[in-house]
Amino acid sequence: MKQKTTLAVLSAALLTALVPVAHAQSANAPTVVAAAAQTPDQLINRLSNELLDAVRADKSIQAGDTKKVLALVDEKVVPYVSFQRMTSSAVGRYWRQATPEQQASLETEFKTLLMRTYAGALAQVKDQTVAIKPSRNLPEDEEQIVRTEVRGGGGDPVQLDYRVEKSPTVGWKIYDVNVLGVWLVENYRNSFAQEISKGGIDGLIAKLSERNKSAAARK
Repeated sequence: MKQKTTLAVLSAALLTALVPVAHAQSANAPTVVAAAAQTPDQLINRLSNELLDAVRADKSIQAGDTKKVLALVDEKVVPYVSFQRMTSSAVGRYWRQATPEQQASLETEFKTLLMRTYAGALAQVKDQTVAIKPSRNLPEDEEQIVRTEVRGGGGDPVQLDYRVEKSPTVGWKIYDVNVLGVWLVENYRNSFAQEISKGGIDGLIAKLSERNKSAAARK
């Protein structure tokens, strides 16, 4: 269970960078420009190693300092995540039925849910390393899957895959992650559909908000 939690943390950390994107792109402009020339494999390799190194070097992050975790993800990951696509895919066919205000609320609550779920578990990151597996993509593909293997942590190597899309501004952006054979967005899509069928889009927003407030109160 501990190994599964750690792997989930690593994937979520690359997908839950949801503080204002404009600020992050401004602060990290040189890095973003350089990343535009990277292949998907190179991008994932760099982000994974930078994230692991930062966690291992910061005792407060290992202790579960939420502010430090958010700042780390803001710095390292925000410019490389297509969170709008991730949210719309998780909501599925109901996304088009949502008003712009509802869509914004869904994005905000989904972000908070993921951050609260995984931030504390970063303390489990210790000696893991990430290896990029051979690509099955064509260079011209505008959507690709980057296949990686997480090693260490006292267990067998585990596959961790990323779906990425080509962005006209910053190169490649992550929009889904597969951990232990389960795609993150697909997993949420099933639970979100159940909530929407019971209480509509506002019901899903309320449910997510309730869960987030409960999690915050436990901190």
